Amino acid sequence: MKASALVVLQVVAPIFAIILAGYLAAARSWIDAAGFRGLNSFAFTLAAPALLFASGTAGHQGGGGAALAFFLGVGLLYAGTLLGGRAAGLPLGANGMLALDASYGNTVMMGIPIVLASFGQEGLSVLIAILALHSMVVLGVATVLAEIAHNEKAAPLRLLAATLGGMARNPVFMAVLAALIWSSLHLPVPAPARATLQMLGAAMAPVALFCLGGSLKGFDARAGWKQTGATVVLKLAVLPALVWAIGRAMELSPTELAVAVIAGAMPTGANAFLLARRYATGADTSGAAVLVSTVLSVVTLSVLLAHFAAR
Repeated sequence: MKASALVVLQVVAPIFAIILAGYLAAARSWIDAAGFRGLNSFAFTLAAPALLFASGTAGHQGGGGAALAFFLGVGLLYAGTLLGGRAAGLPLGANGMLALDASYGNTVMMGIPIVLASFGQEGLSVLIAILALHSMVVLGVATVLAEIAHNEKAAPLRLLAATLGGMARNPVFMAVLAALIWSSLHLPVPAPARATLQMLGAAMAPVALFCLGGSLKGFDARAGWKQTGATVVLKLAVLPALVWAIGRAMELSPTELAVAVIAGAMPTGANAFLLARRYATGADTSGAAVLVSTVLSVVTLSVLLAHFAAR
């Protein structure tokens, strides 16, 4: 248990350091509001699309069973959260962001080092199968819902036209679509182009976390705490439980099951906050979910890693 906690802490510490740096930059006016808007725009318009296209055209193989169990769990939770939010009277935009916060995890910045340290190269190859589609699928669906919510007061035909137009102007969605088409045609990505995309994409997570820290200036932790609490429980407890149940039913190997569950147990990823800021819907709640779930994941991930290590 102590060894597992140390692995998680070593990964989580830099995340909090970047968030703290963003908060200090805003609190001490080292970077003004316009500067943070520029950083947000860079992350959403350039870095995130580059990351999505690079990962979506990488052509990873293996780990398909674990990926299927993971995405079935994500799909069930996403749909269930949408239905629950609708029953609670949440607007579509806020409801979509709640579902995103509950189902989208930090599988890259935290997932890769934790899985590599705990399960070695065998575990990492399984995780890569999940990573190849994770952002493409979850962020793609969330973007479509956000566009529908943004234009929901329009007449049906206008709603369709406005939604499709918004999606066409959305760099994240277009990167997902381009990656799907590129992969379907089995087209190669030239090495210099892939290297450029990977360099740009590598900036996404730290810039998003830095902007999250900047948004914490004047943040009221008491506002929306019930929704934040529910989101964190769904992300850290319900999603990994769903993935575990599906994986057991599919009779996955021990390594595949462990990696799929650990991927499901990752805290809310900063990309969810980035999308919420883009559509000015639920950004405070999304930021709180990233922060709180990351803190609590030190405990939940340590328990899960100790459990799988003991088997």
